[in-house]
Amino acid sequence: MTKRIATISRKTKETQVELTINIDGEGTSKISTGIGFLDHMLDLLTKHALFDLIIKASGDRIVDDHHTVEDVGICLGQAINKALGDKKGIQRFSNTSVPMQETLANIAIDISGRPALVFNVAFHTEKIGNFDAELIEEFLKAFITHAGINLHVNIPYGTNAHHIAEAIFKGLAKALESAVRIDERIKDVPSTKGLL
Repeated sequence: MTKRIATISRKTKETQVELTINIDGEGTSKISTGIGFLDHMLDLLTKHALFDLIIKASGDRIVDDHHTVEDVGICLGQAINKALGDKKGIQRFSNTSVPMQETLANIAIDISGRPALVFNVAFHTEKIGNFDAELIEEFLKAFITHAGINLHVNIPYGTNAHHIAEAIFKGLAKALESAVRIDERIKDVPSTKGLL
């Protein structure tokens, strides 16, 4: 099987990101974005998706974290899209429910090439530590746009913002791990169009 590995570099006047992903990894990560909470969420994603992920990012955090969070999302999406190549043999669809303490996250994805985000999440606080809770949605928007993924995130209940965020990233990880998995019965691209 061809190794599903990709490296993405992005440099703007606001940020600089270097990212390498191995989709068929073991769940190891080396992540440094300068934003502790984002690093924590990406470590969770890597561990539970069984990806190997290296990220080194810096940005204009003197302004705020927005540009760095968004650009890391862009690069992760581009890397997954590139690593998947023609997408032959992948399962494509996946959904999962992940509990985290009092919170439940329901995540569904379709690696369709048609990005869309449904985000039914209510954070009961603006901050998670020093991290702006609203940046989780911004990260996911950037990620799915560049990965070509349809992602539905539903939190039917939950009160602790950290638990909500963690459940989202763990759920996304498990859904991705399943959707990118190769199924030997799928001989071509999993679409009646013949293209994703």
